[in-house]
Amino acid sequence: MARHPVDFLPGTLETLILRTLSRRTIHGYGIARSIEDTTDRALAVEEGSLYPALYRMERRGWIDAEWGTSELGRRAKFYRLTRQGRQQLASDTEAWAVFSTAVNKVLVGA
Repeated sequence: MARHPVDFLPGTLETLILRTLSRRTIHGYGIARSIEDTTDRALAVEEGSLYPALYRMERRGWIDAEWGTSELGRRAKFYRLTRQGRQQLASDTEAWAVFSTAVNKVLVGA
C-alpha cells in the first residue's frame, strides 16, 4: 500500500515553517495554508501539529510572535523569523539536501 506524502512530514515540519516565515511575517493559519498551497495540497498541516511546533520554535528562539489583526479582522498571533531561525533554516536546508540526495541514490540509483 502506497503511503501518503503527509506520512513523511514528521521531522520536517519545523523546517517547512522556517522556510515559510523566511518569506514573510504571517499568522499560524496562514503558515498552514502557505505550505499546503506551495505543495499543491500534497502536505496538509493540522493544528495539532502546527501550534506545538510553533511554541517549540518560539522557546528555542527561532521565531518571535506578536498579536495583531488578521485580514479577516480577527485577533491572531503573527510569527516572524529571528536571526537564530535563519541560521537554523540554513542548517536544516543543507542537511535536507544531503539526506534527500542519499535517499534518491537508494530509490532511483546514482
